[in-house]
Parts: sequence; structure tokens; C-alpha cells
Amino acid sequence: MRLSNISTEFDARSDAVYPPGAVVEAKDFGEIQPTSPAAELTLLKRVVSFPVMLASLLVGGVFATVRGFRVDPDLWWHIKVGDAILATHHWPTTDVYSFTVSGQPWLAYEWLGEVLLAGVDRIGGVSGLAVLLIAMSSAVVLSLYGFAALCSGNSKAGFVAATILLALATVSFTLRPQMLGYWFLTLTLIALERFRQGNGLALWFLPPLLLLWVNTHGSWIIGLGTIFVYWMCGLFEFQAGGLEAKRWSRSERRSIACVFLLSLMAVPITPYGTRIAASPFEFAFSLPLNAAHIGEWRPMPFDLLPGKLFLVLLLVLILLQVTCQFSWRMENLLLFLFGAIMACLHVRFLLVFVPFFAPPLTTMLARWIPPYERAKDKLVLNAVLILCIAAGVIHYFPSYPELRQDVARQFPAAAVQYLEKHPVPGRMYNNYGFGGYLVWSRGPRYKVFIDGRADVYERGGVLADYLHISLLKPGALAVLDDYAIESCLTERDEALATALSASPHWKRVYFDNVSALFVRASTGNPQP
Repeated sequence: MRLSNISTEFDARSDAVYPPGAVVEAKDFGEIQPTSPAAELTLLKRVVSFPVMLASLLVGGVFATVRGFRVDPDLWWHIKVGDAILATHHWPTTDVYSFTVSGQPWLAYEWLGEVLLAGVDRIGGVSGLAVLLIAMSSAVVLSLYGFAALCSGNSKAGFVAATILLALATVSFTLRPQMLGYWFLTLTLIALERFRQGNGLALWFLPPLLLLWVNTHGSWIIGLGTIFVYWMCGLFEFQAGGLEAKRWSRSERRSIACVFLLSLMAVPITPYGTRIAASPFEFAFSLPLNAAHIGEWRPMPFDLLPGKLFLVLLLVLILLQVTCQFSWRMENLLLFLFGAIMACLHVRFLLVFVPFFAPPLTTMLARWIPPYERAKDKLVLNAVLILCIAAGVIHYFPSYPELRQDVARQFPAAAVQYLEKHPVPGRMYNNYGFGGYLVWSRGPRYKVFIDGRADVYERGGVLADYLHISLLKPGALAVLDDYAIESCLTERDEALATALSASPHWKRVYFDNVSALFVRASTGNPQP
């Protein structure tokens, strides 16, 4: 089976699910004639069709995965930055949240995503954020489902592919602007694939999408590169073994070239002009400590479950390719190789690999999975299953106290309450993972030592000092003296907490299951 020869014209027996943002034409549903049996299919019947039921199963799987509201520490400072933009109608240009790099240049590269997070937090608090996490994760998975079904012409194969990819991607589902970037990447692939299959209008969705994307997350550069790859791979035609490229028609070449240039012109349309355009290159080439020590920038952890699953999928794909000799379109092969390489180098790019892996995976699955036959659809059963999934999501949605407990199990919520009642004097050192929560919960009048904005801290030399302290390198406690630190908020069991507990110059005044607070012995703070 050739990737490029799969029919995308669904007849009366088959269907596909299209995610938000995809342009759907009548021909995608088989050119329904007024006198055909398909013309009698009502909107209600479409809503409870088998492909839609499969989509609801995916949403149920997403809900089960993210229901526990495990969020990235960076969520909190993103909310704080977005809240400041909403309150002042100004975009930050310097740091105002720390005492270590205060006043140094810093831009809110992801300001639009941060405004979204802050708006949801204002309206719904932690419950609203939980809903947003489920919605954003579901949007990514449903888009993958739609893209996979579009590539293979088989909604059932698309569902199986999306389920496999969900297991791979779920580790990266976190409430940050990057989730919007991953969703935008899949929508870009859908628009390009629909253009490849003859829908010329789908392509013009991309320039406004890039305009949103460049103001939301730095992964816009991958989206722009994806458009470029599709454009270049359609400039020539060849077939060499299982690899092939098909030439664009003259009108298609003009259209995709124009869309690429319009998308490129959207890049400087930001509150900071062209300065945002430099951010992906800065993170890639100018911040070595970030790449070496921040978890999401480290290489794929093949000793952990996500790394093992990633490796298994690659090996299975190679085995199927060798035994079945599938054909690849040039653009699919290039993007797949790019995604695999980037995921191996930096685990944060696993969600970039996932949509690039969808075309070969779903096409291979379609060889053995029969297509959906509309005539055999069990609409009543589908409706019952959809309603059961919806009822389960509503019933098991975590309550506000449960969500607060989830937050308290991950972040120093109780320690912050203690600090409100028992203020500590002077500057406070804090654990890297706690910084964002402190920025969000304590406000700008309480300056932090460090938070998740590792770029500004590396440029200011603070990240290097933080690593010196947290890794307990020789002279680590002397670095605290250099910053005139009077108190330290650490994880309860981290190495620094053990060292401070053993030092006669420091006294532990608070601890719980998450954090510990130390003050210099001379301050005389009482034990709670």
C-alpha cells in the first residue's frame, strides 16, 4: 500500500472525523446526491455516528489521563504574566518577579497563551484550569485522530493510531502555552494534507494560524518549516524504490508559495516586533545550561516508560517497513525523520514527533483494519456510549477541594500559608520548581530567587549559581551568603534540605510532605 495512493474520497460506506479548523467539502462525504440514501442522514445521525463515538472514546481516554491535574510548575508564572498583561494592557520588557535578575531584559514570548491561562484562572479558578487542561489535551488528540483518518481514508485506522499516539503523548500533556503550539502543528498538517488532496481553500487557513501561533509559542518555527517542506517536496517528481514525490500543478505552486510568504510576513506582527522571532534560535543555541539541566530539554529517557514506548514504536515501524515495503511521500519521510531526531535529542519534542509519526502509522494500520461502513452503523448503541462517556466525565470531574489537594500535593501551598502568618526576614532562596507557584501566590512584592523562566536566569548568571547550590557543589552554602539569603524554601527531601538541617547556622522552622523552610539561626524564628 502506498502512502500517496490511498483514496481520500470517502464513498457512501466510509467516513472520517475532521477536527476543529479543518475545511470540509461535500466530496469528502461521497458527493451526496439528493436522491441517494445518504441524503436522508440527518445531523443527529451524524452526531451519533461510529466515527464520532470513537472520538468520544478518545476524549474519555484523555479525561482519565489528565483528571489528576498534574501540572507543570511553569503554569503559575505563565498565569501571573498573563494577569499582569490583562491588568495593565502592557507587555513586559524587564523582569519584575525576582530579586536576582530584577530589571534585566525579558520578553513575554508566549503572551497570548498566558493571557488565555490568566483569563480562565480569573473566571473559573483551579476548576476552570482543570477544564482547560482537558479541553486542550482533547483538542490535540482529536486533531491527531482527524489527521490520521485523513491520511489513510479510514476512520477506524485513524482511531487506533490516535490511541497509540495518546499513550506516547500523554506524558507531555501539561497546562502551558506549548499545548496550543502542538495543536496548531497538527492543524497545519491537516490543512497541508487537505491541500495535497485537492482542497485549495484549506491552505489559506495557515497565515492567520501562524499569526496566532507566533504570539503563543516558539514552536511556530516548526510550523513554518513544515509548510516549507511541503512546498519544496512538490517542486519535483520522482520515484525511487519506496520513496516518491509528486509535483505541484502551476496553480498549486503559486498558492503554497503565496501562503508561505504570507505566513512569513505574520512573524513580526507581535507586541515586540521581530524580537519574538529570535526566541526559538536563542533557546536552541544560546542557553547551554537549560539544555543540560532542565528536564524537558534532556535527551529521551529510554530507561523510562515513555522512552521505551517510543523505541518500541520505532522498531515496529522499521519491521513493518522491511516486511511490507510501504511507500513514503518525500515530505512525510523528512518530517518523520526530523521529529524522531528532535525527540531523541530533547524529550520535550515528543509531541512534535507524534503528529509526524501519524501518517505512516495510520497507513500501515489501514492495510489490516477494514474501513468504516456507514450502512452497518449502530446509531442507538453509539448514542448510548457517547452519553455514557459524557456522563462519566461529568460525574468523575474532580471537585474544587480535590483540585486544591492535587495542587497542594505538588506545590508548597501550605508553606505559603505559613509564610503569610509568619513572615521571614530578608531574601529567600527557593527551589526551582517552587518559583512559579511563589510568583503566582505571593505577588510581585515578594521577589523570588528563581522560577521557570530559565532563559533570563541563565543570561544573568543566576541559573549557574542555583545549580551550584542545589547540586551541593563545594562552597554551595557560601553562594547563599553571596546573595545575602536569610531563608530557604526547599523540597522536603532534596540534598540542600539535608545539608541545611545538619548546619548549626540554619534552623528548620516549617516542613510538610512537600516542602521545608529554613531560616538562619540568628533570626530566632520560633518552631511552629
